[in-house]
Amino acid sequence: MEIEVAGEKLQLLPDKAVFWPRATSLIVADIHFGKSAAFRKFGIAVPESTTAHDLHRLDQLVSRTRATRLIILGDFFHAPAGLQPEMMDAVHSWCKKNSSLEIVLVPGNHDKKAGPPPACWNIRNVEDCWHLAPFSFCHDPKDAPDQYTICGHLHPAISLREKHGSSLRIPCFCFGTKRAILPAFGSFTGTQNVKPLAGDRIFAIGADEVAEVFRPPAETLRRKVK
Repeated sequence: MEIEVAGEKLQLLPDKAVFWPRATSLIVADIHFGKSAAFRKFGIAVPESTTAHDLHRLDQLVSRTRATRLIILGDFFHAPAGLQPEMMDAVHSWCKKNSSLEIVLVPGNHDKKAGPPPACWNIRNVEDCWHLAPFSFCHDPKDAPDQYTICGHLHPAISLREKHGSSLRIPCFCFGTKRAILPAFGSFTGTQNVKPLAGDRIFAIGADEVAEVFRPPAETLRRKVK
């Protein structure tokens, strides 16, 4: 699914990522590396292969899009308890293998507790938002003067109801008039429903496609274009 935002074309990908072709940048939010390890440390049985699975997904996305930059919108790590050697070694190996890829991390609330990635990983860890016109890349939803904000944090989802009453909650992209909220990239993350506001466009994520399921009335869109 390709849309235009702030005069730029963005590709919304079924693997819960955005590709910005002009800047050859892949954008993801809320990976939460180490979350399953943190749960297991406290005796909670959860899947063990989420780190390898998510690194493989990133590999495929970088290869498919030929991205030269990866922008991570916070919550790269989940918690201090999740910084186990196996996970750290796997992510370190991935960074070494992708050493030509510029990686920019906008810290999230979980990163502030877990700490920054090791310096040898060559990840650029910025202090707050990172700006590359016409966008401001942040973790928390916020508005930036004269720039369109792309953020994460909320793990957005939407419930779709079938004709006969059953419903399904699935991750989504939420693009408003001033900011966009990306779905959580991590395989082991929760979601929360978003309520579309005036001017919002909602794109639901299926197994292999992205579909727009809510958009402003045509009159609103005409006013926005003007």
